[in-house]
Amino acid sequence: MTETVAVTGGNGRVGRAVLAHLNEAGYRTVNLSRGKQSEEESDAYLTTDTLDAGEVYGSIAKSDADAVVHLGMLPTPDATPGFRTYESNAMSSYHVLEAAGELGVDRVALASSFSAMGGGFEPEPITVDYLPVDEDHRLTPSTPYGMGKQALEVAADGFARRPDDRPRTITSLRFPWVVDDEMARETFVEADRTLEGLRESEHFSTQRNTLFSYVHVSDAVDLVRRAVEADFDGHERVWLSAPDTSAQTPTREVVAELYPDADLRDLDDEYAALVDTGKAESLFGWTPEWSWRDLN
Repeated sequence: MTETVAVTGGNGRVGRAVLAHLNEAGYRTVNLSRGKQSEEESDAYLTTDTLDAGEVYGSIAKSDADAVVHLGMLPTPDATPGFRTYESNAMSSYHVLEAAGELGVDRVALASSFSAMGGGFEPEPITVDYLPVDEDHRLTPSTPYGMGKQALEVAADGFARRPDDRPRTITSLRFPWVVDDEMARETFVEADRTLEGLRESEHFSTQRNTLFSYVHVSDAVDLVRRAVEADFDGHERVWLSAPDTSAQTPTREVVAELYPDADLRDLDDEYAALVDTGKAESLFGWTPEWSWRDLN
């Protein structure tokens, strides 16, 4: 039974929310982050550079964790050279998986990303074969950030194939943009979210390349907890998404305008998300509940 969860990157915005949610659920939490502690949610704090294999091993051992949530990676590639960006995603994940396996930690959840598919920070329009996308869609990243996210998933595959010295349950969580109420109100409610208005936005390319996906922090931390509690054997990739897009324009119109070559599959709602979260529902019993439209 999981009692203690080590969370790398607990100083970050999502990390703090994960720590708070796990504490509320009754877990002991340990924040493994670089620099000084900047949150008050964790039960313990260990200064840890996740790019240092020895520090990762020592901190996970000292935390006496039963599970690890690895969020301690660069959130964007804006401020670092490419090799550092790639290292942050790929090598830190390898260190966590290796240390967890050798220390007998049963469950690991990794922060993958929409960028693993070849979206997000790519300079060219996203490659989309069909919509909504699911975990079987091909991955075509070309940036250091995206390649690093794909690499961490491939590493997780490899650890899952080991007969021993591995976490039994590994989940790669493909996060879109994670919002809270204030961010959603400012970005969605107070802005022109029609397709015409979105084209005028400085972030249009990024939104197009992430299929106008997002997830509220309350739904995100709920799935993280479920991954910590999961009991499957091996490695699974899982998409996160809100139940709708961030666009005010109906989804079919968005697809026809921006992704005309994609094979359009069933859509359950006028503003249905273009990311299929059915696997998260079947594997963890998770369904997203929060929509920015409820703020109107």
